[in-house]
Amino acid sequence: MHGTPHIVSDVMTQTVVSVGPQAPFKELVRLMRDWQVSALPVVEGEGRVVGVVSEADLLLKEEFRDGDPDLPPSRPRRTAGLTKAGAVTAEQLMTSPALTTRPDATLADAARTMARSKVKRLPVVDQFGLLQGVVSRADLLKVFLREDEEIAEEVRREVVSYLFPPPSSVLHVEVHEGVVKLVGRIRDNALVPVAALLVRAVEGVVDVEFELTGNRPEEASGAGRP
Repeated sequence: MHGTPHIVSDVMTQTVVSVGPQAPFKELVRLMRDWQVSALPVVEGEGRVVGVVSEADLLLKEEFRDGDPDLPPSRPRRTAGLTKAGAVTAEQLMTSPALTTRPDATLADAARTMARSKVKRLPVVDQFGLLQGVVSRADLLKVFLREDEEIAEEVRREVVSYLFPPPSSVLHVEVHEGVVKLVGRIRDNALVPVAALLVRAVEGVVDVEFELTGNRPEEASGAGRP
């Protein structure tokens, strides 16, 4: 019933700048500036990802420049910050093991990993841990650039045709700026929350609304909200 969801390999950036463990501090800063990225994968051997260096890691050198910030001695951040403030190579600065994702992971999975870990980018690695690309928050948002008609066709094919087949239901799909509106008459109002859930699962959908006829007012009003 469901369409094939986009996966990380569909949207990731394949041309990726990475560094070795011995890359010096200033090279890291230059690469981030030149490539306009906020983090760099650290690789060794044939490209196995062993860590990630972020802007936050580099900024610790500036944060601790005037001495030890006023942090409680028991705070792990104080110890880690002091260590990284004195670092001069990627190996000393990097967060390891690296937080990564796989090429076949869904965009939802990658988004959850970023949100929970509060990171902006994830190295994409294969089953051997070798670097395949990088996926960023901006990459994950690409699904919202889908054309309205493309979204409408998927909703008609994957949701409406299954839940509301004619002639018992007559439902039209309209999409404007990613907002899906289902307009018409349906046989069973109990299916509205299910339809709303399935439509929102279609990639690129911003919201879903219902404009139903032939129902009692209390059933049609706000029916698009599960």
